[in-house]
Amino acid sequence: MIVEELLKALRKVDGLRPSTPVLSVRVPWDVDGLAVDVADDVVCVRVVATRLPLPALLTEAGAVLRTVLVGTQWESARLRLVVTDVDRDALNAS
Repeated sequence: MIVEELLKALRKVDGLRPSTPVLSVRVPWDVDGLAVDVADDVVCVRVVATRLPLPALLTEAGAVLRTVLVGTQWESARLRLVVTDVDRDALNAS
C-alpha cells in the first residue's frame, strides 16, 4: 500500500520516473513497484531523470515523498533517492 502511495506522489514530480527493469514479456503487475524498497529504517526510491537540473528535482521529490510517509510507521525512516539513469532527452535539452 505504501509503495503505491509513494509511486503516486512521484508521478507528480515532472522530470522523474520510477526506474524499472526492461522486460521482454508482459507481466500481470505494475513493475513500477520494483523501484521502491521499504524497510523499517529506510525507504529507497530508484528514479530515472527525464530532465535537469538534478538537485532541484531531487529536492522536490524528497519533499513530495516525505509527505506520504508522515503519519506512517516510516515517518522517521531515512528517505533515499537513487538516480539510476539520466534520459538521453534530458541531456540533449540542457
